[in-house]
Amino acid sequence: MSSVPPVLPPGPQIVVAGIGADGWAGLGGSARAALRAAAVVLGGPRQLNLLPTEVTAVRIAWPTPLRPAVPALLAEYAGQGLAVLASGDPMFFGIGRALAEVAGTERLHVLPHPSSLSYACARLGWPLESTEVVSLVGRPLETLNLALHPGRRLLVLSADATTPAAVADLLTRQGWGATRLRVLEQLGGPAEQRREGTAADWPHPPGDPLNVIALDCAEDGPRSSVVPGLPDDAYESDGQLTKRHVRAATLATLAPNPGELLWDIGGGSGSIAIEWLRAHRDCQAVSVERSPVRAERIGRNAAALGVPRLRVVTGPAPAALEGMPTPDAIFVGGGLTAPGLLDACWAALPPGGRLVANTVTLESEALLTGWYRRHGGELLRLAVAHAVPVGGFTGWRQAMPVTQWSVVKDLREDTA
Repeated sequence: MSSVPPVLPPGPQIVVAGIGADGWAGLGGSARAALRAAAVVLGGPRQLNLLPTEVTAVRIAWPTPLRPAVPALLAEYAGQGLAVLASGDPMFFGIGRALAEVAGTERLHVLPHPSSLSYACARLGWPLESTEVVSLVGRPLETLNLALHPGRRLLVLSADATTPAAVADLLTRQGWGATRLRVLEQLGGPAEQRREGTAADWPHPPGDPLNVIALDCAEDGPRSSVVPGLPDDAYESDGQLTKRHVRAATLATLAPNPGELLWDIGGGSGSIAIEWLRAHRDCQAVSVERSPVRAERIGRNAAALGVPRLRVVTGPAPAALEGMPTPDAIFVGGGLTAPGLLDACWAALPPGGRLVANTVTLESEALLTGWYRRHGGELLRLAVAHAVPVGGFTGWRQAMPVTQWSVVKDLREDTA
């Protein structure tokens, strides 16, 4: 996906200084000099309170919510000798990303401090490069579900002092009660301390809001695959579900790449969009479902399977597609015969985008055959049979065959 140009015009540099729990004493000479020279310092209240009186800049605390306020604050102060305080490394789960998107990387002078994650790995003896990190700052608790695997080590960035207990409760409810938790507070500062326990019997009241949670996932926790084709019973469903083996083949054809956006039309139980999102944390998806009951079910499935970021649009396609962001890929799993649906999908798809449509009915198959003749691509039939008892013997029970049309929109294609 193409990068978004910065909002601010070129101008003076903005200093972005990382600061840790050790405060002013932990800053290097360059960061101290930049903060002394600043006319305005933006930061969180906790970070601003760590500055000594020798920093004479006007101190402005970030409002809540923070992200929507960034453009206006930078536009107001960026030309006045602005410095921004950030926790630890500003470019690692920090404010640096938002600042770069608004001001552009050329205007930022970033002075990082060791992150709380670096400190945590140093205390635990874990290699940072092979330790997965999950941030729950501004994200749903269920985001953690995707990263849970038997024997896996995780670091969790807490939103506040209540996060450890909430994580322990989630783990226990999801079958990970034997998971060991270590809550590392005020890392790198004089008040650093550690709290330990297991999820099922977490004994500690809320502690310091500045904490990182280290998880040693239980060896006997529920096992789930990292590739498409989760078991059908992983989904809450009323029967409107792309079955496991067809789903795996469909996701392989859709070929998700990091950062790409999928339209999943006729979401049913949401399985295609959910497993698209599970392919990479930067993947995006919108599931369009006309039934409000099914739309709510899709949301529950997405949360349970670790991708609560799935956007669910309730309404009939193609009308519900109006105003949606341009997709990189489209999957049509239902409603193929709705007037104008495929035309709307084709018009929305950019050159190089992928379209995959599945059907089990003769009427929709005839429609796909016509589109195949017009635009090419690949038309195939997926057939799956399961061994079942036949009296005292075993035989094959054939599932309904699925006709699948897939195509990559040619650069020369007319979108009409």
